[in-house]
Amino acid sequence: MDYQLLADLLFPDVTMTVEEAEAKYPPRNLPEGAKVTRFAPSPTGFVHFGGMYQAVVDERLAHQSGGVFFLRIEDTDGQREVNGAVEALLSTLKTYGVSYDEGVAFDENGELVDVGEYGPYKQSQRAELYHVFAKKLVAEGKAYPCFSTEEELEEIQAADKKAEIQNTDWHTAAAEKRAQMLKNREFTMDEVKAHLAAGDPFVLRILADGDPEKKTKFTDLVKGSLEVPENDEDFVLLKSDGIPTYHFAHAVDDHLMRTTHVIRGEDWLPSLPKHIQLFRDLGFKMPKYLHTAQILKTDENGGKKKLSKRDMGAKMDDYRRMGYVTEVVWEYLLTLLNSNFEEWHMQNPDKSALDFPFNIKKMSVSGCLFDFDKLNDVSKNVLSKMTAESIYEKTLDWAEEFDPEFAGLLKASPEYAKSIFSIGRGGKKPRKDFATLAEIRPFVSFFYDSLFERQDTIPEKFDRSDIRAVYDGFLETFDPADDMNAWFSKIQQIGEGLGYTPDMKAYKADPGAFRGNVGDVSMFLRIAVTGRANSPDMYAVMQILGADRVRARIEEAKAAL
Repeated sequence: MDYQLLADLLFPDVTMTVEEAEAKYPPRNLPEGAKVTRFAPSPTGFVHFGGMYQAVVDERLAHQSGGVFFLRIEDTDGQREVNGAVEALLSTLKTYGVSYDEGVAFDENGELVDVGEYGPYKQSQRAELYHVFAKKLVAEGKAYPCFSTEEELEEIQAADKKAEIQNTDWHTAAAEKRAQMLKNREFTMDEVKAHLAAGDPFVLRILADGDPEKKTKFTDLVKGSLEVPENDEDFVLLKSDGIPTYHFAHAVDDHLMRTTHVIRGEDWLPSLPKHIQLFRDLGFKMPKYLHTAQILKTDENGGKKKLSKRDMGAKMDDYRRMGYVTEVVWEYLLTLLNSNFEEWHMQNPDKSALDFPFNIKKMSVSGCLFDFDKLNDVSKNVLSKMTAESIYEKTLDWAEEFDPEFAGLLKASPEYAKSIFSIGRGGKKPRKDFATLAEIRPFVSFFYDSLFERQDTIPEKFDRSDIRAVYDGFLETFDPADDMNAWFSKIQQIGEGLGYTPDMKAYKADPGAFRGNVGDVSMFLRIAVTGRANSPDMYAVMQILGADRVRARIEEAKAAL
C-alpha cells in the first residue's frame, strides 16, 4: 500500500511539515540538569488533593533545578468539561501558592490568556499539531484509519480518560477482540476512497507491533526498575471528530513543549506500554516518568482505601473553607511526599517549607496515608509560629469570605484583635490553641461582648457563699495597674482567707484539710470573666478586656449565683 497517498487522503488539509512543527518549538535554553515539568489537568471539576500532590512535585522539581514548570489544560473531551473549571483551577493554584512559569493565566482584565512561548497551552487549540504527527505515522505505515458504524463510533467517543485508566486488562483481551482488531487492519485504498467520498467518519488507530508475552524494561523514578508487557492493542490516536485521545496528545505535547519529567499517579502504569510505543514510533525521546503512590485513607473498618472525590479532604476548595492556610497545606503535602521532611523541619524550624531540598528518592512507593489528625497537628504548629499581625491578616481574609460578622468585629478594632492574638505567642513553647482559622472565632469569642456566652458553670460541690466572697474580694482589691505577680498574690490571699490553700503540694497530700486550692479560686474568676473553664492566661485576658468589663462580668456572674 502507498502509505504516503493514504496519509494525503486522510489529511488533505495538513500542509505543515513535521520539521516546521519542530521548528516552532525549539529545545529550551536551560542550564544543565534543569527540569521541565507540567501540571496538565482536565477541566472536568474541582482540583483533587491528589492533583495538588502531583502539582507540588512538578513545582519543586522544576524550580529547585532552575527549570520550568508550566500549566497545560487537557480539554480534548468537551463532553466532560465543566464550565468555569479552568478559572476555578487557576484560583486554587493561586490560593495554595503553586506558582508556574508558563501556561494559561489571567491577564490584568481577568481574561484567560497564554503566557509563554510553547503554547497554545490548551489542547483544544493545538489540533493542527496533532494532525501533523498523525499524518506522519500514517505515511510511515504506523497508523491506519478505521471506518466504523455510528454505534461503534459513539462507543469510542464515550470512552474517556478515566475509562481508559480503568481498562487494566487490555493485555489479556478476548480472542474476538483480537480478531476484530486484525479485521480492522484489512482494507484497500479503493475502500478508503469510497468511505471518504461518502463522508464516512473514521478513527485513527496505531498499528500495534508488540507481543504481550514479551517484557520491556523501564525505569520509573519512583517505582524503580519495572518490566511491562509490549503493547499489542491498536488503540485510538484520533477520534472521529479529529480530536486526539490523551495518549496521543500528551506524547506530542510533552515532546514539543520539551517536557523532561512527567509526574502522574500510579493508576497510569497500565497505559505505559502504549506510551512507550508511541514515543518510539513518533521518533521522540521519552521523558522520565514518576508514577506517584496513591493517596489512601483509613476506612470505617480500619482498612485503607483510595481517597475518593467524595471523601472530606479530597476537594482542595474544602481546605480554604475549613480555614487551613497555604503554609499548612504545603507542609502537610511535603510530609506525605518526602519521608525526611519532618526531620529536616525540626532541624530548621525557622526556615520556610520552600527551602526544603525535595528529593524524588524519598517519595513513598507503596502509598501515602491521608490523616486529618496529622494535618491538624501540622496546622497547630504552623499557626503557633506566626506573628499576631499575620494571624490577624489571614483570619480577616478568611472571615470576609466565610464569616462576615466576625470580619466586621476584626476590622472595627484591628489593634484590639492583634492584642488578643498575641497572647501566648512567641517564645520556645507558643500556645497551640487552634488548628484552623475557622476555630478562632469560638476561641476568642469571649473577648467580644456581642459573641460572649457562658459555656461552663462552677461545679456544684463548691459553696456558693465561697464563690461570692471570692468575687467580692477580687472586686475590692482589683487594680489593672498591678503586674502579674501582684495580681496573683491578691488572688492567693483572697483564697487563703477562705480556706483555699496556695500550697498545692500540701493540698495534694491532704485535700480534706482545706476547702479547696488556689486553682479553684482562679477557676471561679475564669468562668466569671470568660464564661469557660479553659482559656488563655487570665492576667493577659483581663488586661485586654479592661477593668470596666472585668468588673461588669464578675458582677453579672455574682448576680447569677
